[in-house]
Amino acid sequence: MLLKNIIIRPVKKSEEGRYKELMQKYHYLGFMPKISETMWYVATLENEWISLLSFSAAALKCKVRDEWIGWRYRHQYSRLKLVVNNSRFLILPGWHVQNFASHIISVCLKRLVDDWPKRFGHKVVLVETFVDPSRFQGTIYKASNWQYLGTTKGYRRIKNGYSATAGNAKKVFVKPLHRKARWILSRPLIDGSYALKEAKMTLTAAQMRSLPDFFKKMPDPRRGQGKRHQLSTILALATGATLCGMHGYKGMSDWAKSLTQKARERFNCRYEKGKYEVPSEFIIRDLLVRVNPDDLDAAFKGWNEIYGAEDESLAIDGKVMCNAIDEDGKKTHIMSVVGHESKQCYTQKK
Repeated sequence: MLLKNIIIRPVKKSEEGRYKELMQKYHYLGFMPKISETMWYVATLENEWISLLSFSAAALKCKVRDEWIGWRYRHQYSRLKLVVNNSRFLILPGWHVQNFASHIISVCLKRLVDDWPKRFGHKVVLVETFVDPSRFQGTIYKASNWQYLGTTKGYRRIKNGYSATAGNAKKVFVKPLHRKARWILSRPLIDGSYALKEAKMTLTAAQMRSLPDFFKKMPDPRRGQGKRHQLSTILALATGATLCGMHGYKGMSDWAKSLTQKARERFNCRYEKGKYEVPSEFIIRDLLVRVNPDDLDAAFKGWNEIYGAEDESLAIDGKVMCNAIDEDGKKTHIMSVVGHESKQCYTQKK
């Protein structure tokens, strides 16, 4: 009877100060600020707060989770927002009553399925959490029918990537919010109701290393003097940025600047004064407008033959090129073949 009286709801804006204070005081990890998509919940009994929960963006990488889903890198980064992380779960002092925790998390997940699309505009199908085995064994999650997948490698997320050394490995638990969660996340073509507005891919380390090789045989239109960056590196960075959803020269430049030192090394960036430097927006633009487009297309097709072959289906679409007039004074039409999964263009014909 007592369990039925527990009310679980999102934390109101006016209550966020109290939420932060209690989480910081009583949770062993302290308060975690909102990062990207985040929702805070409170469980009350007769208007008294008894539990606090936080759900936020899923972990960027988790080997046991990704293998359980059956993700390949193309699917993973475009569908990661369909997974949420139960980043905090706190039962406040005086309320560690039997069955309270498992009841609260179960009811909260039922709310989350409806609350998340209303707040962020897209559905979620899976929730994950990480448990420190030196402190807990995940009993609450086991009692709520969460599935134990294994442990992490111990690397933690930091500002510019992941920590260089492994720490405490965490237990990984998941709970499907849809009976076909794994199928939705891993199938070649995702159902329209689950499709996200931004379909981007993220390059693997091997792909970063391979991209410059495909541009090394291209003729360099620049003078021999004053070249600070290799042609193959500049074109590889521009291509990598485009594959990852960037648009325009500024987008390419911003993407290159956001790369970690390790990623810059993979692209063979210029090493100067103890760090790897990326080309400026001007350098990227200046080179792209001067290289032979046929040579550039041929080089990228070579990369596609190896890495684009993983597309299981193709789309054929035609576009009218804005402000492009051919020799007969007619607008230029381009027919393209694009991979559904990778969003890569295999070939184009005027």
